[in-house]
Amino acid sequence: MTEPFETSIRNHIAEITLNRPPVNALAGKHWHQLAITINELSNNPQVRVVLIRAEGRGFCAGVDIKELQVRPDMIGSVNKGNYDTFKAIHQAKVPVIVAMHGFVLGGGIGICGAADIVVASECARFGVPEVDRGALGGGAHLQRLLPLQKVRYLYFTGLEMTAQEAARYGGIEAVVKRDQLHDHARAIAEKIAEKSPALISLAKEALNGVEASNLERNYRWEQGFTAQAYLHSDSQMTRDAFVTTGENANF
Repeated sequence: MTEPFETSIRNHIAEITLNRPPVNALAGKHWHQLAITINELSNNPQVRVVLIRAEGRGFCAGVDIKELQVRPDMIGSVNKGNYDTFKAIHQAKVPVIVAMHGFVLGGGIGICGAADIVVASECARFGVPEVDRGALGGGAHLQRLLPLQKVRYLYFTGLEMTAQEAARYGGIEAVVKRDQLHDHARAIAEKIAEKSPALISLAKEALNGVEASNLERNYRWEQGFTAQAYLHSDSQMTRDAFVTTGENANF
C-alpha cells in the first residue's frame, strides 16, 4: 500500500507530499504519523522551512469518514491526531508553507489554517462540510484565513469557496496556475531559508505569541462538540447517507 505521505529535504527545505488516493483523506493513524513527522522536521537542524503539498485530485479531504463509519469509537483518537498535527504546524520552530490545489476540506482546512503562509492554485476551493458529515471542527483554523461571518456562512451552508474569492480576504498569499503552484511555493521557501534560522525561529514564536486568540485552545473547544455530535443520531444519519450514496442527508 502506498504511504499516505512522502518526505524529502533539499537545501534546508523539507517537503511533505500527501499522496493517499483517491482524495487524500487520512486515516486516524496517518494523522498521528503526520504530527510526529512535522515535529521531527521542526527539530531537525538541517530544516529551515517546511512545505506541505499534495498529489492527486485535491489537497486533502480531511479524515477518512469511511473508517469512522465502521469504527465510530475511534473519534477520540482521530481528534487527537488532528489536534497534534495542526499544533505541530502552528507551533513548529520553522515557518510552514502550504501549497494547495483542488478541494481543501475538513482536516485540509486545519492544515492550511495552522500554517504560516498559504499559496493556492486557481482550481483550489475551500469547504467545511462537517455538519453534513455528522461532525464539527475547523472553524478556529478557518478564522485565521477568513472573516468570522464568512466562516459561519461556509459552515452552516456547507457550500464551497474558490481560491480567488478567499484571496480577497488576505489569508491567501497568492493564487497561481496549477503547474506553477509548487515552484511558486518553493521560491517563497527558498527566500526564507536564506535568512538566519535562529532569528526566523524567534520571529515565528513572537508572532504566535501576539495572535489575538489561542488557536489550540479554541480548536480543543470545537473538538469537544465533535465528540458530542457523534453521540447524536443525526450524526450517524449524515454519515450513513454520505458513505452509502455520497449525498447529504435530508432532515
